[in-house]
Parts: sequence; C-alpha cells; structure tokens
Amino acid sequence: MFNKLKTKRYLIKIPNRPQPLVLVMNRTDQHKIIKNKLGVLELAKMLGNVSEACRVMGYSRDSFYRFKDLYESGGELALQEITKRKPCPKNRVDQEVEMAVVKFAVESPACGQVRVSNELKKQGILVSPGGVRSIWLRHDLETFRKRLKALEVKAAEESFILTEEQLKALEKAKEEKQAHGEIETEHPGYLISQDTYYVGTIKGVGRIYQQTVIDTYSRVAFAKLYDRKNALVAADTLNDQVVPWFERQDVPILRVLTDRGTEYSGKIESHEYQLFLALENIDHTRTRAKSPQTNGICERFHQTIQNEFYSIAFRKKVYNNIQELQEDLEKWLEEYNTQRSHSGKRCEGKTPMQTFEESKHLAFEKILDSQYLTEEAM
Repeated sequence: MFNKLKTKRYLIKIPNRPQPLVLVMNRTDQHKIIKNKLGVLELAKMLGNVSEACRVMGYSRDSFYRFKDLYESGGELALQEITKRKPCPKNRVDQEVEMAVVKFAVESPACGQVRVSNELKKQGILVSPGGVRSIWLRHDLETFRKRLKALEVKAAEESFILTEEQLKALEKAKEEKQAHGEIETEHPGYLISQDTYYVGTIKGVGRIYQQTVIDTYSRVAFAKLYDRKNALVAADTLNDQVVPWFERQDVPILRVLTDRGTEYSGKIESHEYQLFLALENIDHTRTRAKSPQTNGICERFHQTIQNEFYSIAFRKKVYNNIQELQEDLEKWLEEYNTQRSHSGKRCEGKTPMQTFEESKHLAFEKILDSQYLTEEAM
C-alpha cells in the first residue's frame, strides 16, 4: 500500500494484545495530508477488525468504507482530492473584465495587482486586487517576467510600436537579467567573461589560483593555474590560451567582462592586463560594485569545476606541482567542451563546442556587416 519513500514507525497499543502493533507510515510532504486515511486502511488490514482500527485512529466506520472505496477506485490521489477545494466558475468575474485585466497586464507589465485594480476602476471596470491575481494565475501572467514575455510575443506577432511605459518595463527586465548573470551576448566572441578562482593550498606547492575565461555565448571554457593572482597572470591566460584559440577559429574577441579586482583594474600605462587589452583592441567591461552575480557565468562554472573535477582529483591523486594538476585540468576541460552536454541558455543540451561551431556564422555575419558599414562611410 505504501510507496518506498521516507517512512516513520508508530507503536500502537491495542487492548487485549500483549505486544504493541508496529505501523509503518509514509511521512513525506506529498503524502502528509492522506497518511491518516491510508493508516486506518492499513491498520484494519493488519488487525482484521474494522471497528477496532476506526476506534484507534479516530474515524467512523462510514469514513472507513468511503476511504476504502476511493482508494480502490483511484488510489492515493483519490484520497487527496477529498480535502481539495474545487473551483466554482460561478464566482469568476465576467469575461469582459477578465479580458480587460489580461490586456492591461500585457500593455503595462510592470504594474502590480493593486495598481491594476485601481487603474481599471478609473475605466469603470470593478475588480479587486485578489481578482486580478486570480486572473493572472489562470493566464500564466502572475510574475513580472511572464508578463514581459507575453509583451515580447505580442510585439513580435503584431509588430506594434511600444509605448514609453512598455519600453521602461523592458529596460528594467534587461537590468534584472544582468544582475542575475543573464548577460546580453549576440554571437561567439562578442563577450568573454574572466574571473579568478582560488583552488586551495597544496602542501609543498602552496596556494593555487585559477584564471577562468568563458565565451558567454557558447560557454566554451578555458582555465590556467598559477601560484599567484596579479595583472600579469590575468593577461598571460588570454595571451597563451584564449586569443590564439579564437584566432584559429577566425572569430575576433570584442569585449571582456571582469570584476573590479586589482588584477583586472589599473592605469593603462602601467597595468599589464589593461595594456594587453589595448594592444588586442578588446573592450573592457567591469561588473557593478558588490555584485558578483553580474559575472554569474564564471561563478556557476567554478561550482561545476569544483564538484566535477577538483573534489574528485584531489582524492584520487597527490599532486607535487602545478603542472601535474594543469595537465589533468586540461583533460577535464577537453571533455567539458566537447563531450559534456550543457544546459545553458543557448546550448540547450548540446556541448559548448557544438554550440560554438553552429553559431560561428553569426560572428562572420557581424564582421561582414561592420566592413560594409565602414566602406559605406568612406
């Protein structure tokens, strides 16, 4: 009768029985509501006495047989439905009011339910804030993100001109995406993300830092280990691994995103990293102060590499120097880029290299457009 999930044992003392009865009952949240109903059915089966089971569990015989019929016809779900309140269509607002709320949600996605209620009252449409919320739930519009998505779909289908309020809402959504690591990137090489990751300290080797670079469009990743963190090693990673690889792919790097660490920020005249970016004609963007989530792609990759590589590697092997660890790291990166499926926004189950190869044409088209505009200007 019970699924093999988390269970709890109960000792039930039955009169005229020398030993208490042990009853095993499910205690997961999903079955919490119906565990007592299942319990009385199970107890009656074990005792062979419906009246005694109902007395112990506090149910009437009528309830027992109702539970039994429901369980035999529909299983556990039928018992759970007993306590669920079913919607009453008679209590819903008129269809005209519902359509007005949906239309307002798409036209002004940034407005909350209270403001929507107030604005519609000005138009002679009476609906409470709770009623607005219920309508949103029925039409999958209960969050600002969902209402924005509906606006974008409508704009694409109908090609209408957005109002100033709608444009503000879209700009606000864009800022929120950047704050949560959803970076605007148009093609491979458009924006690479770089960050420093502290790997740990190895006895006899010392502190180990990793310079991480990720193409934000395809999620192709690069990593190199050092015994320090400064501007020189940050530039060395780009010079040694990243820039040469993109050159072999004929895809230029346009911009790099970093935090505000000293290894990435300084005067261009004396800072090795800034000098390198200037020589390679790569624009530099820094994250907002105290907002590490802005560079969320690197942060998420660091969690992945810690769980899938470092945590395992340090338990399987003792490393005597950084070079040994770098060799194993490069093997893992090869697997990560070419074999491991990625669930990122543009990968959608493909590997980072597959995504890169399939989207290289976007970078080529961008280059051709830029050359065409330059020629026209001349």
